[in-house]
Amino acid sequence: MEKKINYFKTYEIEDLKDMLEKTAQRNEKKVAFKLKNENGKIVNKTYGEFKKDVENLSTKLINMGLKDKRIAVMGKNSYNWAISYLSATIIGIVVPIDKEASNENIKEFLNVSEAEAMIADSKYLNEISKFQKELKKETILIDMQNTSKYLNLKYLLDDGEKIILDGNKDFQNIKINPDEMKILLFTSGTTGNSKAVMLSHKNICSNIISVASIVKVDNSTTVLSILPLHHTYECTLGFLLVVYGGGTIGYCEGLRYITKNIEEYKPTFILCVPLLLENVYKKVIKNLKTSLPKKYTGDESKIIDNLPVFLKAIVKRKVKKSLGGKIKTFIVGAAAIKPEIVEAFFKLGIKVLQGYGLTECSPLVAGNNDFYYKAASCGMPIPNVEYKIDNPNEEGIGEIIVKGPNVMLGYYKNKEATDKVLKDGWFYTGDLGYIDEEKFLYISGRSKNMILTKNGENIYPEEIENILNDNNLIEESLVIGTSNGKDDVQVKAKIFPNLEAIKEYLGSKIPTKEEVSKILSEVVKKANEKLPNFKHIKSFKIMDEDFERTTTNKVKRFGKNMEDEDRKQ
Repeated sequence: MEKKINYFKTYEIEDLKDMLEKTAQRNEKKVAFKLKNENGKIVNKTYGEFKKDVENLSTKLINMGLKDKRIAVMGKNSYNWAISYLSATIIGIVVPIDKEASNENIKEFLNVSEAEAMIADSKYLNEISKFQKELKKETILIDMQNTSKYLNLKYLLDDGEKIILDGNKDFQNIKINPDEMKILLFTSGTTGNSKAVMLSHKNICSNIISVASIVKVDNSTTVLSILPLHHTYECTLGFLLVVYGGGTIGYCEGLRYITKNIEEYKPTFILCVPLLLENVYKKVIKNLKTSLPKKYTGDESKIIDNLPVFLKAIVKRKVKKSLGGKIKTFIVGAAAIKPEIVEAFFKLGIKVLQGYGLTECSPLVAGNNDFYYKAASCGMPIPNVEYKIDNPNEEGIGEIIVKGPNVMLGYYKNKEATDKVLKDGWFYTGDLGYIDEEKFLYISGRSKNMILTKNGENIYPEEIENILNDNNLIEESLVIGTSNGKDDVQVKAKIFPNLEAIKEYLGSKIPTKEEVSKILSEVVKKANEKLPNFKHIKSFKIMDEDFERTTTNKVKRFGKNMEDEDRKQ
């Protein structure tokens, strides 16, 4: 992607305050956010109002002595989360915290970051107040939802406005060093000793501009924000990038309301994880199978290809209508998606752009985009970012290393961990992959997940999981290496069955444990036929409930998911 042919036009921003001012100037009367009031009615917030709210809140926080201090933000996706995040990162250092984190972790994150204020939903403040005395710093608790128990965000906004009307120019006078740490993030895999990622405004702004040049985001863009905003994936691409482009944001009220919210907000652009898109795809195929003649639906993988032109046009319209009527693009990250699903949506006139990123890279490193895509890949390097494969094996697979202005400053107060991953200007991701002749990137797995046999063979669990998960009788799988009792490792799979599909497979009969075990034995046998001998699944365990997951829906590779018990194959 060296040649900058036909890229979308972008404008320069020095930092996020500069971005807010420029986008508000360009889009002052345009709708920045569609929000619901107490009666469930959608109300609009313009860019002019959004900028004013950030100024008012920032001014009051400075007035409270919080300039250059660490301010934690925690809560469900909301407009108040957005203004709190921007205010905190402009006047001080923002510490976004996962709303699903345990009390133990929240306490640890607040202590490690030395946060002096916490802006959060009232339910999280209730939990924090229980251990407030154990915090290293006296922490001001600010309620996003304006209950009577804590200091109200609304009061801060109103008071900030009065201070500005009295002539205060503290916000206007702020000068941000774009190279300084202004965002401190605790990644979802963090357990015990926290590794906090330090990002600067330059990191985030460079990522915004790079993405804006290859994926069209403008006044016509409407986003439904679904994934948690404390993640850089949603925060950078589903919030800040949209604000930069002058688009409109609506917030999903929860996973059960996705369909309803899509209908209400009519998004053109949705950021999601593969699971969500796979569920949409399953619904589309199910609807096609029930509404189309059998001659078109015999082979599920070819339904769309088999349709005559006039019927394809009708199907396209129906699918788009079921997704609000205006959908153009799904951006998919956090895990791999099946190429056939990507292709199917493209045939229906909807782009599915898969990317690859990490918190440490603000987050995007590579992506399929409006100019280039390959369904099976994570795309090409985004502009101004380069990557290469370190120490590739004979198949070209090795560790992905990245260089660019998006790469983090390091891990907070952890020189040892920083020195392990930042070497000679390159960030060592810990992810394994390979690059094709056109610079498209393919992910093989995590180096720390890799199973190494006594013979020096590398086994990537993700490869085997993809084969298992391809079978609709399996809802989810997790592959690990276990001892074979002879000083070597062997492959073991943990399988959460799709009981609905198994029931259908048995002709609507509720399956017994023995039947489930027998059916999954066959599935594992078929998977082994696609794998070389050293990668064969030697034992498996049937899970009674779904795996523990991170907030981006990835299966956790630690904790109770890793506890053992076998069924030999």
